[in-house]
Amino acid sequence: METQKVWIDLNEELYFFILKKVKNKSIANDVLQNTFYKIHKSIAQLKDEKKLRSWAFQIARNEIINFFNQEKVYEMKTDWNRVEDEAFFTDVCCFDKFIEELPKKYRDSIELIYVKGKKQQEAADELEISLTNVKARVRRAKEMLKSKLNECCKYEYDEQGNLTGESNCAACNQ
Repeated sequence: METQKVWIDLNEELYFFILKKVKNKSIANDVLQNTFYKIHKSIAQLKDEKKLRSWAFQIARNEIINFFNQEKVYEMKTDWNRVEDEAFFTDVCCFDKFIEELPKKYRDSIELIYVKGKKQQEAADELEISLTNVKARVRRAKEMLKSKLNECCKYEYDEQGNLTGESNCAACNQ
């Protein structure tokens, strides 16, 4: 099986499938290009040509997920990197205090990834721990921060994952 034949057979169908999910033609083209790159790289591993269509669509689904994961990381980094924007942090009343109160191993992971903008693997290398360990620490730190924000300041997350609430907690009024 050749990539060119896959392109001829599935190009349009994959493109519209991707477009339906990402809702942007330029992004759909990028995701489609990544999909066909992966198809081209691993087509020799496909044993049963009858499974070509579902295999290609699974690659497309994975690439769509990769795109959305990259977007989330970008959005999180841009939010966390606005250190010069004091209004952002004063709106979230005790946020700096909560980060400082995290145990050192969690604080270091959060600061490397979200404040300094390092990739998780770079943070793992710098901290001399495994990537899995960094991911676990970041997840735990986020849980701790979320819990503290909810307890102290009555902040909550809406359906889209946005922080909502009033920064009118007892700690801020002291």
